[in-house]
Amino acid sequence: MGGDRGPAAVVAGLEKFAARDSGTQFLLHGDEAILKSLIAKRRHLAGRVTLRHAPGVVTMDEKPSQVVRNAKGTSMYGAIESVRDGEAEVAVSCGNTGALMALSMIRLRRLAGVNRPAIACLWPSRSPTGFNLMLDVGADIKADARDLLQYAMMGASYARNGMGIARPRVGLLNVGTEEHKGRAELKQANEMIAAATDLGGFDYVGFVEGGDLPSRKVDVIVTDGFTGNVALKTGEGTAKLIGDFLRDAFKATPLSRIAALLALTSLRRFQKRIDPRRVNGGVFLGLNGTVVKSHGAADATGVAAALELASQLARSGFQERLAARVASAPAPLQDAGAEGTGPQTGPHETGSVQDEPDTGPQGDGSESRAE
Repeated sequence: MGGDRGPAAVVAGLEKFAARDSGTQFLLHGDEAILKSLIAKRRHLAGRVTLRHAPGVVTMDEKPSQVVRNAKGTSMYGAIESVRDGEAEVAVSCGNTGALMALSMIRLRRLAGVNRPAIACLWPSRSPTGFNLMLDVGADIKADARDLLQYAMMGASYARNGMGIARPRVGLLNVGTEEHKGRAELKQANEMIAAATDLGGFDYVGFVEGGDLPSRKVDVIVTDGFTGNVALKTGEGTAKLIGDFLRDAFKATPLSRIAALLALTSLRRFQKRIDPRRVNGGVFLGLNGTVVKSHGAADATGVAAALELASQLARSGFQERLAARVASAPAPLQDAGAEGTGPQTGPHETGSVQDEPDTGPQGDGSESRAE
């Protein structure tokens, strides 16, 4: 109920996803009177939606602290509770990001060993899967060296189980690739992540720059939430700008219109690759439950993309594998690098749980991706 476009866009997205996925059932939280009339018009939703009346709505301008005190009775609270109670495997919301993270942390709780949860998103790239993973993109604007190590561990687990990359390559976002550049916590995290590669089952490529986000050299980009969110929104804006410029260019003259017709198939393929709606859905990592944050302004295409991501995460068993990965390495995640020397291997790490590669939501490079 709380997205920029309201419940009509959400129900239209449900219909769009349900038309190509016959196995998923939906719990829809919100104003029952409004939702009933919207669902009645969608033939692919017949018999697949259970309504849960929620009279309250978390608005986009509410502060998380206010929402936490008055959340009961809202559609957002109900969706998270359905995951907490085991009724649903994944919660999807287009609503207020800060409020969604605050409620998710309070009701679902953090995984043991996780200091700060992160939001992970997929970035279109030249890699074989078609996407690179970046985290954090807005869960918390702060991140110390230990937090960045946790992000590397969780991101590698996501890439392995969600993207089918057997041994992900992890990079740490910085202002340059030289080891002497960057803030003190980045230099410390650089050492800690490098020392945790065997434990985490990933390769570390060191510092990466903004230009490496869509490159082939890395699979997982680790950064703090402030930097990640700015990069994400910049990428979305740039993709839209390029699309607008192309449309203007092909409308400029009669000859350019003819050229556009001749190149129509290629242009549609290009538009699909850079369309932010088709890479919609940021995953909250580090919680006792899976939550997918759809872009607040998502239309039916964007909502359907977030739902496809959520459904495929549930089918892959991603949450259980992520919890096992974090639980298998409590010492590095909680105590490592106090003096900047990197994690020390303790008794919990020997024989630690290894994630099993799975055909996950992003392995085929299809359209449904992250926010």
